[in-house]
Amino acid sequence: MTNLLILIPVALFMGGLGLVAFLWCLKNAQYEDLEGAANRILLDDDEKKPF
Repeated sequence: MTNLLILIPVALFMGGLGLVAFLWCLKNAQYEDLEGAANRILLDDDEKKPF
């Protein structure tokens, strides 16, 4: 029973922390360009760059 007194607040804190992180990502437009990240893998960047 005493384990639940520790585990429940820890679980609620971690859930709240995850929610805050998700809302921060939404606020900073982390999910705006989902297609661009998927298409960038197809670009050919094998060109030699001059030093």
